[in-house]
Amino acid sequence: MNAPKENPHADLAYQKTILGSVSRTFALTIPLLPPAIEKVVGNTYLLCRIVDTIEDAADLSPSTKQALSKLFLDAVLEKAPVDSFVTPCLEALKNYSNQDELDLIIHTPTVLRILHTCSVSDQAAVSRCVSIMSNGMSHFHGKQNELGLKDLQEFEEYCYVVAGVVGELLTTIFSNHSPEFAKHIRKHEDLSIAFGQALQMTNILKDSPEDRARGVSWKPANISQTELLCIAYQKLEDSLRYIQLIPQQDIGMRQFCFLAFGLAAMTLSKIANRKQFAHKDEVKLSRSTVMSFYSFTKIAASSDILMKAFFHLSTGSLRKLSRA
Repeated sequence: MNAPKENPHADLAYQKTILGSVSRTFALTIPLLPPAIEKVVGNTYLLCRIVDTIEDAADLSPSTKQALSKLFLDAVLEKAPVDSFVTPCLEALKNYSNQDELDLIIHTPTVLRILHTCSVSDQAAVSRCVSIMSNGMSHFHGKQNELGLKDLQEFEEYCYVVAGVVGELLTTIFSNHSPEFAKHIRKHEDLSIAFGQALQMTNILKDSPEDRARGVSWKPANISQTELLCIAYQKLEDSLRYIQLIPQQDIGMRQFCFLAFGLAAMTLSKIANRKQFAHKDEVKLSRSTVMSFYSFTKIAASSDILMKAFFHLSTGSLRKLSRA
């Protein structure tokens, strides 16, 4: 399959379509953002998803993943033609089963064309994010093992390069488009890292049975599940403070963040209520729960009181663990 030739309208249409194919959750949240921010955040998600696809390819060796990550980063930073990444990546992933993610890789030129239509400041923020994530994941490719990461510090570092840096990106993009938010967030930038890390810690805990089945653990060794849930809960507390710094008139930005935050909070609570689970489907939120919460965010995102009330009511089991 060949990527289509340049056509700005077709490119954006492809971005929206493939977003729905590779992530139902982000296909729900990203359109909540104002159009200019929606374009750059959706584009960043797809670039990060390509990095993730390389990471998730279980039959690739760490050295192959590192080589592909470098080729991808060189293409993003315009140090090499994009085909120098696409061709070897498709060859390496010839046995990969997710056709939507393969189609995304084929359309890497399309995704990069969209990036280059964004403002210079937004492009710089995206390039920084993808660079840190790609280099960081490449570093951690060589650390994959069934025992887990060395310690809590390494775990936090992994969560930063995978998702904390995305929180930083959102803060930069939001600030570029909302001068009032830029004022509010000044001296509180660390909260954006906690926001990204909270979402990643949720994914690591949710996906741990599947990771374990393929001989990998991204949890820190010698740290209990209860301790990790307590750390994630603290990150959620910081995440709520981050969301509350977004001006109420920037309702799309608030709703986008609150939706992701709330889904993470409810998922962590389900994990906390189960001592063990053998598959992530056991703690996965139902579609009806997701859509009900989506409707709730339309009302709650503009109210600090309602957001705090939701957090208090939905995380009782996590709060008990943190106080034990």
